[in-house]
Amino acid sequence: MKITNAKVIVSCPDRNFVTLKINTDEGVYGIGDATVNGRELAVVAYLEEHLIPCLIGKDPQNIEDIWQYFYKGAYWRRGPITMAAISAVDVALWDIKAKMAGLPLYQLLGGKSRNGILVYGHANGSNTEEVVEQVGQYLEKGYKAIRVQCSVPGVQDSYGVSSKDKTFYEPASSDLPTECSWNSSKYVQFIPGVFAKLRDTYGYEPEFLHDVHHRLTPIQAAHLGKLLEPYRLFWLEDAVPAELQEGFRIIRKHTTIPLAVGEVFNSIFDCTTLITEQLIDYIRTTATHAGGITGIRKIAALAEPFHVKTACHGPTDISPVGMAACLHFDLAVPNFGIQEFMLHTEKINDVFPNQYQLNNGYASLNDVPGHGADIDEKQAAKYPYQRKFLPVNRLEDGTMWSW
Repeated sequence: MKITNAKVIVSCPDRNFVTLKINTDEGVYGIGDATVNGRELAVVAYLEEHLIPCLIGKDPQNIEDIWQYFYKGAYWRRGPITMAAISAVDVALWDIKAKMAGLPLYQLLGGKSRNGILVYGHANGSNTEEVVEQVGQYLEKGYKAIRVQCSVPGVQDSYGVSSKDKTFYEPASSDLPTECSWNSSKYVQFIPGVFAKLRDTYGYEPEFLHDVHHRLTPIQAAHLGKLLEPYRLFWLEDAVPAELQEGFRIIRKHTTIPLAVGEVFNSIFDCTTLITEQLIDYIRTTATHAGGITGIRKIAALAEPFHVKTACHGPTDISPVGMAACLHFDLAVPNFGIQEFMLHTEKINDVFPNQYQLNNGYASLNDVPGHGADIDEKQAAKYPYQRKFLPVNRLEDGTMWSW
């Protein structure tokens, strides 16, 4: 069996996606997601110029060897563009292998470790009352876990709060990047009150999560963790920029609140200290950005003996192909924790037909061969690429800050 050709498909059904399709001489093809939100064409160039020419003629069944070839064979290793490209190749190859076996992908990963995949949705609002109302709507739909974000009084732009449809949060702009304003002190003093109100309203059974989005220093995050402890959060996510893994030691010394991080990580080396020192509770690397199924399996295997659970990133800028890959991984991996599950629009689902479902707070998979997601190329062609930027963030005095 040989790879005969591969192509990159870029489309923008409501937002940009980069999809890799690998074809073989036996008529079986595989699909992978290579989307890096706001830097899509950089991944396209990496795939077309550096990876696809090396794929032609290779046996697609040799997934680990191909992964190592592209990882170790690149002197300039790692980084989000390189690893997103490798991720797309890897997921497409796993798709081919599972189709050849006539099995759903999770069976090749060891079979089921659970009956359902716990997911969380996103609730947000411009004030506490709106948030309480939307959380109630998610609970009525059967969600067991909900990420909660709220506008902060006196702060111009609060992360994760939609001004329009609160189901589909889309901050990307087709103009130059939007500049947001931020004040950590106002945020830290305000946000615990939101969770106090939620617990007063809904009790302590629902699981509530919160995303800081890299906006605090370690000691600020430690303080926030202590303030949130009475409200039993499922986790505090991305409390600080995690380039300095050791910064989590400060947070861990001061709070028992569970910590999650890793959506911007792209290799096992980004999280080794965090895992082996048990500085986090959940690792959020995803198949689209951290080396595909092969890459996140390596991370999960390292995390398991250190009591760290997986929690793959699942925003709407990961296509249904990337989501499907993560769900198969979730079903099989022993140390699964939770899966972020943002709903895609109808237009996106038309371009990327998929086989997963959501019911009563859990995702499930149909037992079709492969990972069960595809791309309709005719539909994709209707939506050409549109350049878009994610926002940037400044403190109120104009200093650049993490968005």
